[in-house]
Amino acid sequence: MTHTAVAIGRDAPYKEIVALMDQWKVSALPVLEGEARVVGVVSEADLLPKEEFRGEEPRPEDFAEASKARAVRAGELMSSPAVTVHPDATLAEAARIMARRKVKRLPVVDEIGMLEGVVSRSDLLKVFLRNDDEIEAEIRRSVLGGSALTRLDVTVMEGVATLRGELPDRALVPLLARAIRAVEGVVDVRMDLGTHEDAA
Repeated sequence: MTHTAVAIGRDAPYKEIVALMDQWKVSALPVLEGEARVVGVVSEADLLPKEEFRGEEPRPEDFAEASKARAVRAGELMSSPAVTVHPDATLAEAARIMARRKVKRLPVVDEIGMLEGVVSRSDLLKVFLRNDDEIEAEIRRSVLGGSALTRLDVTVMEGVATLRGELPDRALVPLLARAIRAVEGVVDVRMDLGTHEDAA
């Protein structure tokens, strides 16, 4: 998450919005009201109708976009209510919201809607910059810490975690795979596991 998020007020003019997006290299800006409460978001998609309908009479079915083409202030341009995420959301949750709602940036807001930062697609991808040793150590600590699993061996190479050894119960395989995939930075999981029943 970027804590120093660039934001605008409802009265921000069109050209100022474009200039800020260009200056800060962002594709959307939260719109704030009062004490920094997020009331909407202006994205590049909200700005494009002005160019799309330049010198052209919109058709009836294009009414919503055409009204944005005539808009000149953030309050008229913004999509509202804003698609947001809470600070305690996981990266996976943020990624799901972005994918489902087709947005590139999410304002991060507290329980009363106050802006705390912005999370972008590039923020979500940064977890894959974690080095393999770090990922491996976290898998050993947070996933394999249970007594029945400490004898398993895990190696991580280029973000791909490989688990080897014997399990007390085959039913643990999908649970382990899911838990390892949840570790930030894991690209894929490979299993080379037997069970005590196989050895019998």
